[in-house]
Amino acid sequence: MNRIKMLSVLCIAVLFASCSKDDYKLGAEIDPFIRFNFLVKSDNTPVEYPIANGSLIPQSTYTNTSIKTLKIPVALTTRHLNNTVTAHFSAVSSTGNNENFTVNPVNQLTFQGAKLTDTIKVSFVKRWAANQSITLKLETVSDPEIHIGNLNSTYPNDTFKIDLAPITTNYTFPVNQYIIKGTVGETVDFKVNFPNGFFPEEIEKVSFFKFQNGFEYQLTHDDYGDNRSSINYHLTLLEDLQNDDVRYESKITLVNTPNYNATGALNLTIVKPTKSPRDLQTNPASKFSDPTNAFYLTYGEHWFNNNGTCSWQAFNALTFPVVVTKDNENAILYSDKGTANPNDDVYHDAFKIGFNVASGTNTVNSFGLKRWFSNENNTAAVSPGFNITSALEFFPANGNSKTNGTVLVIPQEIVIGSAVTGSNKPNIHVIAISGEGTYKEISNGLYEISFELKLTNDKLFGGTVSTQYRMYNNRVYPKPAALSIPCPKEVTL
Repeated sequence: MNRIKMLSVLCIAVLFASCSKDDYKLGAEIDPFIRFNFLVKSDNTPVEYPIANGSLIPQSTYTNTSIKTLKIPVALTTRHLNNTVTAHFSAVSSTGNNENFTVNPVNQLTFQGAKLTDTIKVSFVKRWAANQSITLKLETVSDPEIHIGNLNSTYPNDTFKIDLAPITTNYTFPVNQYIIKGTVGETVDFKVNFPNGFFPEEIEKVSFFKFQNGFEYQLTHDDYGDNRSSINYHLTLLEDLQNDDVRYESKITLVNTPNYNATGALNLTIVKPTKSPRDLQTNPASKFSDPTNAFYLTYGEHWFNNNGTCSWQAFNALTFPVVVTKDNENAILYSDKGTANPNDDVYHDAFKIGFNVASGTNTVNSFGLKRWFSNENNTAAVSPGFNITSALEFFPANGNSKTNGTVLVIPQEIVIGSAVTGSNKPNIHVIAISGEGTYKEISNGLYEISFELKLTNDKLFGGTVSTQYRMYNNRVYPKPAALSIPCPKEVTL
C-alpha cells in the first residue's frame, strides 16, 4: 500500500475527497482511509459521482423526501492501488424492517487501480413508515492498513444515516399538446413526469387520468423499469379522422389521488386541426339561435328507451349564441349597440351555440339529458351540467358552405347531481360528453343537425354509452325514421 507524504499530493489524488488538518498527521506519513463522501448542493440535492465539488463538506446524515434511488459515494483516500481492495458495510432500518428498500451492492464495495470511489445505491420499494431511518456503516476493509473513517474523531464519516421524511409525490405533463394526422394506427408517444419518483404498485392501483374524448383510441404504457422519474405512454388512434372540415380533439387530464398530486401542466390535448379555413360569413350558429328572443328554442329527438322499446323521443332547450371577445378567431360582430365606441360592441362565435336558462337558478334540458336520469336535481348549483353553455360547434363544408357541414359535440365534462331529500347530500356525477355528426338545410330555412352523443361515466354507465340525435331550428319538422340500433336506458342517480 502506497502512503502519501505531502498534503498537496493528497488533495490532487483524492477523488470526491475534501482535505482538512485533521485528515493527516503533521510531521508523519499519511495513513490511507475510507469514509462516506455524501455531498449536498445548496438546494438539498445530492452531488452524484463523477461530479466533484471540493468546496462542499461530506455529510453524515441526509433527510430524504424523494423515492428516487439515493446514491451514497464511499471514497478511499490513497494513491493508485496495486491490488483490489474490498470493504464491507451494513444497512439497518430503525424499524427493523428492511423490506421497504433494497441496497446495491448488498454489502461489499470494491476499489482498484485509479477507481477510488464506489457507490451504494439505496432504492425504495414501497412507501415508508413515519420517522423511519436507514443507517449505513462501514464495517471492515480487506487491507488492514486502511483506516475506516476520517483520521479524526470529530467527523469520522464511517456511518451515514438517511432520515426518511414524509414523501411528497406528484406528477405532471412535460408537453401539453400533440398534433396528429388522423390516420388509423397513428401513435402519439408522451410522458408523465414524476419529479420525486413513484412506486409501481401504487400507480397500478389508481386511475390518475380523466378523459374528454373526441375520437377513439387505445392507451398503453411501457414497463416501469428502474427509471422511476417518468412513465412512457402510447396513444394509438383507432379511427380514421379524415374530414378536413372538422377539428378533432381529445384531452387527457391529470387528477389528484391519495398519494400523488397533479401539479404544473395538468392537461394534454391531442388534436387534429381543421384544414379548411372557415368563412365567418357562413355564421351557421345564427341558424340555431336568436339573441333578440331570450326564450328561443331548438327542438330535438333522441333514440331512447321508452318502457322497454326504443323510439324517438322529443325534447327542447333554450338556445343561445356563445359570446366572445373581438380578438377571438371565430368572432363575428353581432351589435355595435348603435354607438361609435368599439368598446361596447358585442361579438358572437360564428360556429358555436349553447344551452342555458334565460335567468334564474333552474336548468334547461340540453340534449334531453333529463330523460337519461331519474332522481335528478334540476337546480344549476347541483346539476350545472344540464346547462351546457358551449355545446355544439359547426364546420361548414369546404369552409364556406352556407347550407351544410359537420357538427362536433364539444368534448367536456358536465356535472349532474341527484335530488336532495331531508339532510342527505346529493350524489354528484362527473360525465364526459363528446360526439359528432352533420348539419344541413333540409328545406327552405329549416336546418337539421344529425349526430351521435357519447356519455362516459364508469359508475353510471359502466363506461361509455351513446345514441343518435336529431335537432331542428323550428318546432315543425319531419319525424325521423325509426332506427334499428340499441338505445340507452334511464339510470338512477
